[in-house]
Amino acid sequence: MIRYERSQGLTEAHTHYCPGCTHGILHKLIAEVLEELGLLGKSIGIASVGCSVFSYDYIKTDFQQAPHGRACATATGIKRVLPDRIVFTYQGDGDFGSIGIAEGIHAANRGELITAIVANNATYGMTGGQMAPTTLIGQHTTTSQEGRNRQMHGSPLRISEIFGQITGAAYVERVSLHDIPNIRKAKKAIKKAFTYQLEGKGFTMIEVISTCPVNWGMKPREAMDWAKENMLPIYPLGIFKDVENHD
Repeated sequence: MIRYERSQGLTEAHTHYCPGCTHGILHKLIAEVLEELGLLGKSIGIASVGCSVFSYDYIKTDFQQAPHGRACATATGIKRVLPDRIVFTYQGDGDFGSIGIAEGIHAANRGELITAIVANNATYGMTGGQMAPTTLIGQHTTTSQEGRNRQMHGSPLRISEIFGQITGAAYVERVSLHDIPNIRKAKKAIKKAFTYQLEGKGFTMIEVISTCPVNWGMKPREAMDWAKENMLPIYPLGIFKDVENHD
């Protein structure tokens, strides 16, 4: 008989995340994948600054906290010293796409054997809901109270499209957590990214469309629907680079 059980890759900590936040779902997927691949004792996560930093409280692997934006640089150093470990970063879109964009791009360009997992909720969640590089045109934030303006603020940064063009990147996919079918696809993508790292194929990155109901000013279900209806047209799901398929 198959019984649904708590992943051995999760700690016993009770979640502190806001209702409707999808960080908890993403933690669960990572934990399940590491457990299924037999990597719990062989993995090192890099927790960056933001809500993402608390990943070390929930995922039962070794963790190192990195300064804001420096997760990929920290991961690079750890992987080079301990090449037999699976090393992954857990970052938000503000951390990865703004202050950490250079670290990520150059790690990918070098083909570092690390995996970046990036939760994209189109805002700076921990620090008060400011506009992020991924904030949508017209979206209201604490620093764009009349909505993001293309002429003043530029367009939303499409992280996966950028990284899909980098030679050293082996696998880049954008997934979402807004419903059960897409949660299953997200888990499959994470497993593929870790498998590619194990096989030495190159840098891998999974961008995950996520929600931030509190900073969006929405109820949890409303936030899920908003992500589907508003974020997916700007951030289409799919594979942007896969060396196995010669993309």
